[in-house]
Amino acid sequence: MFTGIVEEMGTVKQIRRGTHSAVLTICAKEVLNGTKVGDSIAVNGICLTVTELSADSFSADVMHETLNRSALSRLACGSHVNLERAMPANGRFGGHMVAGHVDGVGRITRIRRDDTAVWYTIQADPEILRYVVEKGSVTVDGISLTVASVGINGFSISAIPTPWRRRFSESGARATR
Repeated sequence: MFTGIVEEMGTVKQIRRGTHSAVLTICAKEVLNGTKVGDSIAVNGICLTVTELSADSFSADVMHETLNRSALSRLACGSHVNLERAMPANGRFGGHMVAGHVDGVGRITRIRRDDTAVWYTIQADPEILRYVVEKGSVTVDGISLTVASVGINGFSISAIPTPWRRRFSESGARATR
Protein backbone atom coordinates (compact mmCIF):
# COMPACT_ATOMS: atom_id res chain seq x y z
CA MET A 1 0.00 0.00 0.00
CA PHE A 2 1.04 3.55 -0.72
CA THR A 3 -0.14 7.00 0.36
CA GLY A 4 0.13 8.95 -2.87
CA ILE A 5 2.58 11.35 -1.22
CA VAL A 6 5.53 11.52 -3.60
CA GLU A 7 8.90 11.20 -1.86
CA GLU A 8 11.15 12.18 -4.74
CA MET A 9 11.46 12.49 -8.46
CA GLY A 10 13.67 9.87 -10.11
CA THR A 11 15.10 9.70 -13.61
CA VAL A 12 14.82 6.76 -15.99
CA LYS A 13 18.39 5.61 -16.57
CA GLN A 14 17.75 2.62 -18.83
CA ILE A 15 14.88 0.74 -20.45
CA ARG A 16 15.38 -2.79 -21.67
CA ARG A 17 12.36 -3.65 -23.79
CA GLY A 18 11.27 -7.22 -24.42
CA THR A 19 8.57 -8.45 -26.77
CA HIS A 20 5.81 -7.94 -24.18
CA SER A 21 7.63 -6.56 -21.13
CA ALA A 22 10.36 -4.19 -20.05
CA VAL A 23 12.93 -3.66 -17.31
CA LEU A 24 13.20 -0.10 -16.00
CA THR A 25 16.30 1.18 -14.23
CA ILE A 26 15.64 4.39 -12.33
CA CYS A 27 18.14 6.72 -10.65
CA ALA A 28 17.01 7.75 -7.19
CA LYS A 29 18.31 8.72 -3.74
CA GLU A 30 15.65 8.96 -1.02
CA VAL A 31 13.63 5.85 -1.92
CA LEU A 32 16.78 3.73 -1.89
CA ASN A 33 17.27 4.29 1.86
CA GLY A 34 16.45 0.99 3.54
CA THR A 35 15.16 -0.57 0.31
CA LYS A 36 16.06 -4.14 -0.56
CA VAL A 37 15.39 -6.47 -3.49
CA GLY A 38 11.73 -7.57 -3.33
CA ASP A 39 10.42 -4.29 -1.88
CA SER A 40 7.70 -2.31 -3.66
CA ILE A 41 8.21 1.19 -5.02
CA ALA A 42 5.45 3.17 -6.72
CA VAL A 43 6.69 4.61 -10.01
CA ASN A 44 4.22 7.28 -11.17
CA GLY A 45 1.76 5.55 -8.84
CA ILE A 46 2.31 2.08 -10.28
CA CYS A 47 3.46 -0.57 -7.82
CA LEU A 48 6.69 -2.19 -9.07
CA THR A 49 8.92 -4.74 -7.33
CA VAL A 50 12.62 -3.96 -6.96
CA THR A 51 14.63 -6.67 -8.75
CA GLU A 52 18.10 -5.07 -8.61
CA LEU A 53 19.73 -2.36 -6.49
CA SER A 54 22.84 -0.24 -6.89
CA ALA A 55 24.16 2.75 -4.96
CA ASP A 56 22.18 5.23 -7.07
CA SER A 57 19.42 3.24 -8.83
CA PHE A 58 17.01 0.34 -8.79
CA SER A 59 15.55 -1.88 -11.48
CA ALA A 60 12.05 -3.33 -11.78
CA ASP A 61 10.31 -5.63 -14.25
CA VAL A 62 7.25 -4.22 -16.00
CA MET A 63 4.87 -6.88 -17.26
CA HIS A 64 2.69 -6.88 -20.37
CA GLU A 65 -0.49 -6.05 -18.41
CA THR A 66 1.14 -3.02 -16.78
CA LEU A 67 2.48 -1.73 -20.10
CA ASN A 68 -0.98 -2.10 -21.67
CA ARG A 69 -2.85 -0.32 -18.86
CA SER A 70 -0.40 2.42 -17.94
CA ALA A 71 1.72 5.11 -19.51
CA LEU A 72 4.97 3.45 -18.43
CA SER A 73 5.30 2.28 -22.04
CA ARG A 74 5.72 5.94 -23.03
CA LEU A 75 8.78 6.51 -20.84
CA ALA A 76 12.18 7.16 -22.39
CA CYS A 77 15.69 7.45 -20.96
CA GLY A 78 15.85 10.75 -19.11
CA SER A 79 12.11 10.80 -18.27
CA HIS A 80 11.31 11.99 -14.77
CA VAL A 81 9.06 9.80 -12.61
CA ASN A 82 7.42 10.24 -9.22
CA LEU A 83 8.64 7.73 -6.62
CA GLU A 84 7.24 6.52 -3.30
CA ARG A 85 8.21 3.62 -1.06
CA ALA A 86 5.50 1.35 0.29
CA MET A 87 3.81 2.57 3.46
CA PRO A 88 5.07 0.90 6.65
CA ALA A 89 2.31 -0.79 8.66
CA ASN A 90 3.29 1.13 11.79
CA GLY A 91 3.90 4.48 10.08
CA ARG A 92 1.97 7.67 9.46
CA PHE A 93 0.51 8.53 6.12
CA GLY A 94 -0.76 11.84 4.87
CA GLY A 95 -2.52 10.90 1.65
CA HIS A 96 -5.00 8.19 0.75
CA MET A 97 -4.70 4.42 0.85
CA VAL A 98 -3.37 3.61 -2.65
CA ALA A 99 -2.83 0.07 -3.98
CA GLY A 100 -0.78 1.14 -6.98
CA HIS A 101 -2.88 -0.93 -9.38
CA VAL A 102 -3.56 0.85 -12.64
CA ASP A 103 -7.09 1.31 -13.94
CA GLY A 104 -6.11 3.16 -17.10
CA VAL A 105 -4.63 6.20 -18.76
CA GLY A 106 -6.41 9.53 -19.02
CA ARG A 107 -5.49 12.73 -20.81
CA ILE A 108 -5.22 16.19 -19.28
CA THR A 109 -7.46 18.42 -21.38
CA ARG A 110 -7.41 21.62 -19.34
CA ILE A 111 -5.17 23.27 -16.75
CA ARG A 112 -6.38 26.34 -14.88
CA ARG A 113 -4.85 28.30 -11.99
CA ASP A 114 -7.06 29.51 -9.15
CA ASP A 115 -4.95 31.51 -6.65
CA THR A 116 -2.54 28.85 -5.33
CA ALA A 117 -4.52 25.87 -6.63
CA VAL A 118 -4.07 24.29 -10.03
CA TRP A 119 -7.21 22.71 -11.51
CA TYR A 120 -6.82 19.79 -13.90
CA THR A 121 -9.57 18.38 -16.07
CA ILE A 122 -8.77 14.83 -17.11
CA GLN A 123 -10.54 13.05 -19.94
CA ALA A 124 -11.05 9.36 -19.23
CA ASP A 125 -12.85 6.42 -20.77
CA PRO A 126 -16.05 5.06 -19.17
CA GLU A 127 -14.05 2.01 -17.99
CA ILE A 128 -12.03 4.35 -15.76
CA LEU A 129 -14.84 6.76 -14.84
CA ARG A 130 -16.93 3.99 -13.29
CA TYR A 131 -14.37 3.96 -10.45
CA VAL A 132 -14.22 7.75 -10.02
CA VAL A 133 -16.59 9.45 -7.57
CA GLU A 134 -16.84 13.04 -6.42
CA LYS A 135 -14.91 13.56 -3.15
CA GLY A 136 -13.32 10.13 -3.66
CA SER A 137 -9.60 9.66 -4.05
CA VAL A 138 -7.55 9.10 -7.17
CA THR A 139 -3.86 9.21 -7.93
CA VAL A 140 -2.51 10.85 -11.04
CA ASP A 141 1.17 10.12 -11.73
CA GLY A 142 1.27 8.74 -8.18
CA ILE A 143 0.05 11.95 -6.53
CA SER A 144 -2.82 11.43 -4.08
CA LEU A 145 -5.75 13.70 -5.00
CA THR A 146 -9.40 14.25 -4.14
CA VAL A 147 -11.86 14.29 -7.03
CA ALA A 148 -13.61 17.67 -7.18
CA SER A 149 -16.14 16.80 -9.87
CA VAL A 150 -17.05 14.04 -12.32
CA GLY A 151 -18.57 14.55 -15.75
CA ILE A 152 -19.61 12.36 -18.65
CA ASN A 153 -16.17 12.40 -20.30
CA GLY A 154 -13.83 12.97 -17.37
CA PHE A 155 -13.17 14.37 -13.94
CA SER A 156 -11.50 17.39 -12.31
CA ILE A 157 -9.10 17.70 -9.43
CA SER A 158 -7.58 20.69 -7.70
CA ALA A 159 -3.91 20.27 -6.79
CA ILE A 160 -2.17 22.18 -4.03
CA PRO A 161 1.20 23.75 -4.92
CA THR A 162 3.38 21.01 -3.33
CA PRO A 163 2.66 18.20 -5.82
CA TRP A 164 2.63 20.76 -8.62
CA ARG A 165 6.20 21.76 -7.75
CA ARG A 166 7.32 18.16 -7.27
CA ARG A 167 6.00 17.08 -10.67
CA PHE A 168 2.62 16.73 -12.17
CA SER A 169 2.89 15.66 -15.77
CA GLU A 170 1.17 17.86 -18.33
CA SER A 171 1.80 15.31 -21.08
CA GLY A 172 -0.56 12.64 -19.78
CA ALA A 173 -2.36 11.46 -16.70
CA ARG A 174 -2.09 8.02 -15.17
CA ALA A 175 -5.04 7.31 -12.95
CA THR A 176 -4.59 4.59 -10.33
CA ARG A 177 -6.40 3.57 -7.19
